[in-house]
Amino acid sequence: MPYRFRILVVDDEPAQRELVSGFLKKQAFEVAVAGSGEMALDLFRQEPFDLILTDQKMSKMSGLDLLQAVRAINPETPVILMTAFGSIEAAVGAIHGGATDYLTKPLNLDELLFRIRQAIDRHRLFAENRELREALQSRHRIEGIIGESGPMLDVVSLVRRVAPSEATVLIRGDSGTGKELIAKAIHFSSSRASGPLVKVNCAALPETLLESELFGHEKGAFTGALTTRQGRFELADGGTLFLDEIGDLPLHLQAKLLRVLQEREFERVGSSRPIRVNVRILAASHRPLEALIKAGQLREDLYYRLNVVTISLPPLRDRRSDLPPLIDHFLSLFAEKNGKTIRGLTHEARNILLRYDYPGNVRELENLIERAVVLTRDDVIGRNDLPLTVQDPDLKDETGTNLTATVEGVERRMIREALARSDGVQTRAADLLGISERALRYKLIKYGFRQEDSES
Repeated sequence: MPYRFRILVVDDEPAQRELVSGFLKKQAFEVAVAGSGEMALDLFRQEPFDLILTDQKMSKMSGLDLLQAVRAINPETPVILMTAFGSIEAAVGAIHGGATDYLTKPLNLDELLFRIRQAIDRHRLFAENRELREALQSRHRIEGIIGESGPMLDVVSLVRRVAPSEATVLIRGDSGTGKELIAKAIHFSSSRASGPLVKVNCAALPETLLESELFGHEKGAFTGALTTRQGRFELADGGTLFLDEIGDLPLHLQAKLLRVLQEREFERVGSSRPIRVNVRILAASHRPLEALIKAGQLREDLYYRLNVVTISLPPLRDRRSDLPPLIDHFLSLFAEKNGKTIRGLTHEARNILLRYDYPGNVRELENLIERAVVLTRDDVIGRNDLPLTVQDPDLKDETGTNLTATVEGVERRMIREALARSDGVQTRAADLLGISERALRYKLIKYGFRQEDSES
């Protein structure tokens, strides 16, 4: 059966109570009634209601008193007050007290129905936003970090300890290792989780626009500044600002950033009025920051301000025990996203993915799995669903236009397959390839095959 919206009607006048409740029942609502605020509060404590419609002027417990008691139990329950003594002051007082809406008697039943439906829509929207917010926080909290290896367990432990603090965190690691994921985990596990998380990629924005993006600008500050605009620092007030690729921040902006870190205030471009902000800074870089300091490209004082706590992310090749859970996670994620039933990978395909070095780290693995899920015609990912460069890393040179490199890459792959099919016996491998054993031995030496790859 479809869910019926539950309304509690509270009025000490029996005729009015019956009129309103009877009307709402005809509109397919589930309705309960109470003749006093005390009775209504007892009912509310015993069972849930989606909305309370209460008279304002009642003996002992007034509608406003009931409103405050209801909000103390469940502040999300909408309450609409009715009164025969309508005034602007009373309406303002009711709304300030937390009422969803305010109606005057005698009631216009069509107006009552319209206001109730408005309250229902607001209630549903609030519930949906809360569910989305909770889902977002759940997805990006510390528990969402996938990793069973020693290095990743160390990272998770450090994130757990630093997240509740207000410390500035510097996240370091190669491209694709998940620096932004760590920043999200820190934010959504902190006391700022309900505030904004604002991200800026310092390498992706032109230097001429970066200052305005970070600090905002006043109308007329420069050509094209037609309106006043808030910068990312203002937008992140009360939350977290994630500065990705901090090593690419121009020197003149580094000085301004240092002041924000020290004083918690800045000026918009074209203004001399200081603006104070309450922002936690998380920064990240894949570049060797110490080398940038020596080269004069990064201020040493800014580096030490950012480097209160450092989290270093290992490349995927150094935490291979994390590959199986990551592969399974992305397989499930993209199968659901693309509406496909994928039962898993063949033994061969899984071994290929487990052997590969992933120069692009977790981001590369994610893209590989998504590509395989999208392109496969089967319910199991096989070798042929993976790119040739992953199947055989020797073929990486074949993406160019060098004919010699292409031919040599194909030869290496064919020799390796022939040796595998012949259990390493060179005579049989040569027969499979259609060449002499002498030619095969020459190519084994040329391509640097190890002794254990074949046996004479």
